Amino acid sequence: MAPYHLRQYRESDHRQVLDLFSRGMEEHIPAAFYHALMLPQTLLLLLGMPIALVLVSGSWLLAVMCIFFLLLLLWLLARQPLKKFVDMCLHTDLADITKSYLNELGSSFLVAETEGQVVGMAAARPVKDPSLNRKQLLLFHLSVSSQHRGRGIAKALIRAVLQFARDQGYSDVVLRTSVLMYDAVALYKGMGFQKTGQSFFNTVAKLLTAPSIHFRYPLPSAQEHEL
Repeated sequence: MAPYHLRQYRESDHRQVLDLFSRGMEEHIPAAFYHALMLPQTLLLLLGMPIALVLVSGSWLLAVMCIFFLLLLLWLLARQPLKKFVDMCLHTDLADITKSYLNELGSSFLVAETEGQVVGMAAARPVKDPSLNRKQLLLFHLSVSSQHRGRGIAKALIRAVLQFARDQGYSDVVLRTSVLMYDAVALYKGMGFQKTGQSFFNTVAKLLTAPSIHFRYPLPSAQEHEL
């Protein structure tokens, strides 16, 4: 397989970046569906309602149709947080990447390219929270094409963001990722990120008990580095 290299985003990458981001997020829908399916309350509903229908109506056909519609509803419910997040990003920061990142001081948007194709991406921008006493950089939109995983591209992108943060004088790199993105969670933990808490993207994510995990990677300050 052809080698890859990392570089800054260019305007000509926009369509490929959007496709990579959207496909990457959609890959997590089956995991979200399975997670929702295995919840005790879901299993109880899938067993209880069809049995109740059979007892009341005596129709097994109604019971089968009930299961089908419950599973369809669960699929739509499981994909809702991911689809909503994708739609939000496509209409905000990813609508104009140059304006959102490259024209913003202390921000960056990297892509991994091989044979003229964008196969990986990672964004970074400062956390704008006046209450913080630390200068934090938010790692955002880390994604690698499924055909190019296992080559160390994600690790290379993270290392590049960490180096960017050091060069810019940030004290921490922070991020959030879904508890259902198992590979991403394992990757961040393996690279030294520390879990600091969790939150829910919206009410549906809370209903499905699918929180976002907050991670932090502390960086030595310039003064500590000199010492």
